[in-house]
Amino acid sequence: MDSTQVTYLVVMLACVIMSAYFSATETAFSSLNKTRIKALAEKGHKKAELARKLSEKYDNLLSTILIGNNIVNILLASLSTLFFVNLIGSNGATVSTIVITVVVLIFGEITPKSIAKDDPESFAMFSSPIINFLIVVFRPVNFLFSLWKKLVGKLFKTNKHNKMSQEELLMFVEEVQQDGSVDSEEGDLLKNVIEFTGRKTEDILTHRMDIEAIDINQNKREISRIFSHSKFSRLPVYEESIDNIIGVVHQKDFYTEHGITGKSIREIMTPPIFVPMSEKIDDLLKVLKKHKSHIAIVLDEYGGTYGLVTMEDILEELVGEIWDEHDEVIESFHKIDALNYSVDASANVDEFAEFFDLDLETEIVTVGGWVADQLDRIPAVGDEFSYQHLHICVTETEMHRASKLKVTLTSAPEETPEDKNGD
Repeated sequence: MDSTQVTYLVVMLACVIMSAYFSATETAFSSLNKTRIKALAEKGHKKAELARKLSEKYDNLLSTILIGNNIVNILLASLSTLFFVNLIGSNGATVSTIVITVVVLIFGEITPKSIAKDDPESFAMFSSPIINFLIVVFRPVNFLFSLWKKLVGKLFKTNKHNKMSQEELLMFVEEVQQDGSVDSEEGDLLKNVIEFTGRKTEDILTHRMDIEAIDINQNKREISRIFSHSKFSRLPVYEESIDNIIGVVHQKDFYTEHGITGKSIREIMTPPIFVPMSEKIDDLLKVLKKHKSHIAIVLDEYGGTYGLVTMEDILEELVGEIWDEHDEVIESFHKIDALNYSVDASANVDEFAEFFDLDLETEIVTVGGWVADQLDRIPAVGDEFSYQHLHICVTETEMHRASKLKVTLTSAPEETPEDKNGD
C-alpha cells in the first residue's frame, strides 16, 4: 500500500468521524430537553448557554448540519471509489459502494445517533463550539437556503405558528409523571393549571338552590343565626327574590365590638359582582382581583341568578379541595359492603366516573344532575337504572333532585375502587 492509498484511508476515516459527528449532533439537538439546558445555562454553564442559543435557531443549525454531512459523505464516497479502483481494478466501484454504505450506515448514522439519543444534553453541549464555528463558515450558503425556505413557505403556505395544544401539554405532563420527574401531586397541580383556562364558571359554582342568602328586610337576629349556621363570612343580599341580588354583606361589617351593628343592611352591604355562566374562570379571577372581591353572582341567559362562585372555588381548581376548621368533611363515596356503595349526589361526575372506572363523557357537573339526565325526569326515591357495570338507585331526594344514591357493582372488576384509589 503506497503513500497515496494511506492518505486516502486517513481522509476517509476523518470523513466517517465527521459524518458520525453531524448525525449525532442532529439527534442531540432534536431530542434535548430545552428546560434542562436552560436551567444549566442559568447556573453559569457556558456550553449549555451556547447550546440553548443554537437550539433557538434550529433551522440555521439544521441546514449547517445537513451541508456538512453531505460534504463529508460525498467526499467519502469519491475517495473510497478511487481507493478501491486503485486497489482491485475495475470492480472497485462496486466494492466501494457496498463497503461505504455499510460503514456509513453503522458508524456514521445508527451508532452515533443511538449514543446521542441516550444523553442529548451532554452531546449538544460537547458539539456546540464546533457546530457554532461551522455555522459561521457556512453562513453564505445558509443565507441562500433561508431564502429558498421562504419561497417554499409561500408556495405551500406552511404554518409557522404551530403551538402545543392543551391535549399535547397534558400528555407531556403524563409522560413526565410516569418517568418519575414529578410526583403525583405535582403532576395533578400541573394538569390543573393547564386545564384551568378551559374551565367555565358554571363548572365550579354553587347552584342557586344551595345558596345561603338573606332578605334585605330580614330580622338581624335571623341574619346572625344564618352567619352562625352557615359558617360563611359573606352572604348575598336579595330583595323580594333570589333573582334580584342587590349586594353582599360581610360578617366583619355585620358585627362590631359591641355586638350586631346598628346600621341597616343597605348601609353595610357592598355592590355585587355579576358574571355570565359562560365566563372562563381565568377571566373571572381577573374580575374578582380588579374589584377586590371574593364573591361573584353568576347569571343565567335570562339575567336571573344561576349560582354563586367564590375565590376559594377558583383556587380549589388549582390546588384541590381547601379545608378549614369550619368545614364539614363530606365523604362522597362510602363503601357499604364488597359490591355496594352510598354516593352523595352532589359529588363531581368526573370524580364519580374515575372512582367507578366508567367511560362517561358529559357536560353535566354533578352526579345528581347526571342521574336526572339518565332518568329523563325529576328523580324520585326508588328510581333506578343500570349503566355499564353499575346499578344505580335513588335512595334520598331533596328539593326535586337526588341527594343520595346506592351504587351496586353488577360485575366484579379486576380491581375495586379502593384498590384503584389507594384506600
